[in-house]
Amino acid sequence: MISPTANPDFSALWSSIDTTLLLQHLTDLEDTAIECPMSNLKTCALNSKINTNLKDLADQWQKLSKESASIADTEKAATNWLICLFNTVFAKHQVILAFGDGEPEYFPAQNNQPARIEFANGFFASALHELSHWCVAGKERRGLPDFGYWYAPDGRSASQQQAFERVEIKPQALECLFTLACGYHFRVSQDNLFADFDTSGSTFAQDVYLQVEAYITEPVTLPRDAKTLLRVLLSVCNDKLTNS
Repeated sequence: MISPTANPDFSALWSSIDTTLLLQHLTDLEDTAIECPMSNLKTCALNSKINTNLKDLADQWQKLSKESASIADTEKAATNWLICLFNTVFAKHQVILAFGDGEPEYFPAQNNQPARIEFANGFFASALHELSHWCVAGKERRGLPDFGYWYAPDGRSASQQQAFERVEIKPQALECLFTLACGYHFRVSQDNLFADFDTSGSTFAQDVYLQVEAYITEPVTLPRDAKTLLRVLLSVCNDKLTNS
């Protein structure tokens, strides 16, 4: 593996691995059995429908990646595609990914309505980031608004920034993997444009890099739903893997 620097190159790390082998490892780790027992025909039918939809989504992604469109149009198409993919794959989890009107926010399921993962301003990167937080959150946190996390907006104190970075390492590492699997570039975000203190000593970027490296080396350590989402993104977004 490549050693991290002050400004680690996540794309170089990704290009140094065998994505076909990673996909195979993730497939082997899948919880669902390949053959469906007769007692679980409903689940089998659902999985068959999902697989059919994923083939269509793979075709849509390949067309999208080859189209010459404006950045705004491409962003909109990509986010619509991601919403469809997530809501298809995780339909049985009673959760949906949706556009948000303002800041990203998570709303737990209630009154027979599914949980909602809302992302900011229609940005593809924001959607992947919020999905990463959902993957990290366990069952208990998924029952709480915004997963029960503390959040202070940009303009945090030095101690608040340190606390922010500690809880962001794993989500941003997952976001990195999802982003690279889609063929996009990834950059860490300290979300501190208005910091009034010296941030040069932060190791946040390196910490995220090392966590990404750890997940790649030991895919079994990925959260359960992150395994599923990464496997699906690798399967449908990579032309070679899709056609293999």
